[in-house]
Amino acid sequence: MISASDRGEAIKLIDEAVGAGCRQAVACDELGLPQRTLQRWRDKPEDGRPSAKRPTPANKLSESERQAVLAAANRADCASLTPHQIVPKLADEGLYIASESTFYRVLRAAGQSGWRGRAKAPKRRALTTHRASGPNEVWCWDITWLPTTVKGQFFYWYMVKDIYSRKLVANEVHQRECSESAAALLGRACLRERTAGKSVVLHSDNGSTMKGATLLTAMRSLGVLPSYSRPRVSNDNAYAEALFRTAKYCPLWPRRPFDSIEQARAWVVQFVSWYNDEHRHSALRYVTPGQRHRGEDPALLQRRAQLYADARRQRPKRWSGATRNWTPIGHVYLNRERDPAAVPPKT
Repeated sequence: MISASDRGEAIKLIDEAVGAGCRQAVACDELGLPQRTLQRWRDKPEDGRPSAKRPTPANKLSESERQAVLAAANRADCASLTPHQIVPKLADEGLYIASESTFYRVLRAAGQSGWRGRAKAPKRRALTTHRASGPNEVWCWDITWLPTTVKGQFFYWYMVKDIYSRKLVANEVHQRECSESAAALLGRACLRERTAGKSVVLHSDNGSTMKGATLLTAMRSLGVLPSYSRPRVSNDNAYAEALFRTAKYCPLWPRRPFDSIEQARAWVVQFVSWYNDEHRHSALRYVTPGQRHRGEDPALLQRRAQLYADARRQRPKRWSGATRNWTPIGHVYLNRERDPAAVPPKT
């Protein structure tokens, strides 16, 4: 609330500015004061709002009525019911105290708006955040269907991807989904990437294959830490989903379904070779996942930056601003928190 002295000082400053030739609207803008407020201050120098007497609302509950609402809500036969259940129950007894919304309001004011009954309140799984500062720190994996020439039959592409470099570290095609095949694939991925003694996080969705006992046992023996998406939140495993979209919309995707599992496996080998060693990834400053995984991207991006700097020196008139940003990408986050400072470094 602005005091009377402050209002008088503001009016005085505006009057001085207007007397010096300034328009009143401009002077008010400088003080952040609407002209309508200035007009009200001139008409009524004293603000009567703090001392105004406001009539009591006609529908306000009396203290006895509020206590009646609480007593009804806390009855032994109503203690586990919601107001939407309590009000009809009281109506069947020939009793009306207040509406459902009034029950909610009174209970909230009394600190009794929590979960009612013996059942536990539902809890939403917190967002799982992981940060990768280098290769083989955080992996994600998933399974997608590959179409076949037999209607209703599919082959299953198992994929493990490093989120730091986007490299596909392990891929296999099988005729069915099972945690045994996933465990064998994970073992080969750890052997190929030499992760022994390292703490690797493996993120996946909540499918039955991802949580199979065989796979969980293999993860414990390999020193791999499991991480799962939140229920019914498909974009928590966004790196895997993006990879499958790239595969199914790239020019390499076959025009016809696969005739045999051998054909599907051959295609996956061809795609993985292209993706890891030829595909320049837009999220990596257009270096390939293989270059990023091997640590070759800083030197490559430095050469690009030098090339652009030389080109700008030779033809400065062709450049209206800074050259393209070729700074290497740093940390990569999986499901990043709103506050980056809240993400602890990986140990």
